[in-house]
Amino acid sequence: MTNKIIINGPSEGFEMIKKVDDSGVEFWTARELMGLLGYFKWSNFEEVINKSKRACLNSAQLVENHFADTGKMVRIGSETMRKVNDYKLDRYACYLIAQNGDASKPEIATAQTYFAVQTRKQEIFDNLPDIEKRLFIRGEVSSENKKLFKTARQAGVSHFGLFNDAGYKGLYGSSLVDIEKKKGIKKGELLDRAGSTELAANLFRITQTEEKLKKDKTRNEIEARRTHFMVGGKVRQTIKDIGGETPENLKPEKHIKELRKEIKMNLPIRFRAGR
Repeated sequence: MTNKIIINGPSEGFEMIKKVDDSGVEFWTARELMGLLGYFKWSNFEEVINKSKRACLNSAQLVENHFADTGKMVRIGSETMRKVNDYKLDRYACYLIAQNGDASKPEIATAQTYFAVQTRKQEIFDNLPDIEKRLFIRGEVSSENKKLFKTARQAGVSHFGLFNDAGYKGLYGSSLVDIEKKKGIKKGELLDRAGSTELAANLFRITQTEEKLKKDKTRNEIEARRTHFMVGGKVRQTIKDIGGETPENLKPEKHIKELRKEIKMNLPIRFRAGR
């Protein structure tokens, strides 16, 4: 058995329009989601939203926690103002909208699969033991780092050590060498000795830097380093704002290789070496 879930079908669109606020919370806007779900009239889509709100209420959930009204007044004439409705939706709200949409639309079928699978992935993660969470996030960091370096290369980066260090300086407040010295760990061990909380901060730094480099169409190495430093600093400030411990002060944990070895040794014989 495995906890890995693979999404079949086009899910890139949902990831492309996903946003993350200053607190690190992901969300979608209803106006952008509308077209992706095959709706072209707001009035029709708003009916689906209202139906989804009722489903949310029936589940004993606070609607405003999942469907945040972000409507605004816009000028449509020299003397006329009109409210344009929109919503900031979390993953649960999107899931409800997909479930309450027109099932005959192929876009809705894709959305139902995507949001159901993503919700299940989160449930699985929440129930993992701490050790397995750490292993999971470390794997995500490795995977997303590869994407970041590919994007950085396209952005004109050739000195990856300097580029990488810029992100660490933003997030940790000092260079990688100084961080390793402060934590008393060997060179190159930072992420392998980081706990789940520290890894999660680095994962956010990595994914948001890659997103910004793409969004800004960066094509300058110095500018790419500045972006990495800036994003790292934003993540650091968010940690401070919520009263968290900045990552340089988090104690190093057992090396990730040791954890993998321990888990492998504790597996029943039938699961070892593919038996």
